[in-house]
Amino acid sequence: MLAALTQALTLLLAGALDADVAAMTPREKAQAVVVAGMPTSERFGGVLVRQWNTDAPRPRDAIVFADQEGGTVKTFRALAPWRAASQYRSAAEAFAAGRETARDLRRAGVHVAYAPVLDTPDGPLGSRHFARPEYGVAFARGLGRAACVKHFPGLGSTPESTDVARVYGVLRSKDLAPFRAAIRAGVPCVMVGHAIYPRLGSRRASLEPRTYALLRELGFDGVAVTDSLGVLGSPYAPYWARLALRAGADLVLTTSARDARRMVDTLVPLARAGELDAKLVRVLRYRRSLR
Repeated sequence: MLAALTQALTLLLAGALDADVAAMTPREKAQAVVVAGMPTSERFGGVLVRQWNTDAPRPRDAIVFADQEGGTVKTFRALAPWRAASQYRSAAEAFAAGRETARDLRRAGVHVAYAPVLDTPDGPLGSRHFARPEYGVAFARGLGRAACVKHFPGLGSTPESTDVARVYGVLRSKDLAPFRAAIRAGVPCVMVGHAIYPRLGSRRASLEPRTYALLRELGFDGVAVTDSLGVLGSPYAPYWARLALRAGADLVLTTSARDARRMVDTLVPLARAGELDAKLVRVLRYRRSLR
């Protein structure tokens, strides 16, 4: 009885979301799959708050994101978490920190942290790595709906951060294991990284259809967002956005509001052709779950 009721409610919600998507204009659809840097008054699907604009007005109905890992990557200095990822010594400590972080972010009007980093500790990010992958998964469980784990499919085998270099990685089962565990724990959002994995293709992982196919094969049915496309070159941001969405991303991220507007202009034809509709159902469902 309960299973039947749950299925009925799921179908009812899906139908309502389909209707909501159908009522949107092509430009509204294009805006809804873009996460833009602040400040902006446009109604993008999401906005990214940075240290220098935490008090800036935020567009109504946008999902508000922040980099709130702890340590050196922390938008809100006066809010949890109080340690860098590498400093946790148990899953219980990490879980408690994630829960406190989610509570603090809610009070600050932020829906989602781009955290935790689930890349294995042999990766290039130093103190941003947890000493043990299960600590990162525990932090994600503490964050709950506020978690957006990164950087799928894992930077553990890469020599440098994708923020500073074009890097190649090896697709390893131990890199996928933390993401698989987080997905089983119900994480609603996964950030896809910019490393290149020859097994997935010759482009950055965030632009490769095989990356998103792999993510879905792990059982993930939530929202997949790219790492910032500005890293790949601001002049080409609209081109990268089209590639990423066609590859399987649900949201594309840029730290520049100007680039976000250019991306929207490029995405309107995809919206008009119905190519964004399935993504929008996931995004709208995600947004409703965060309220």
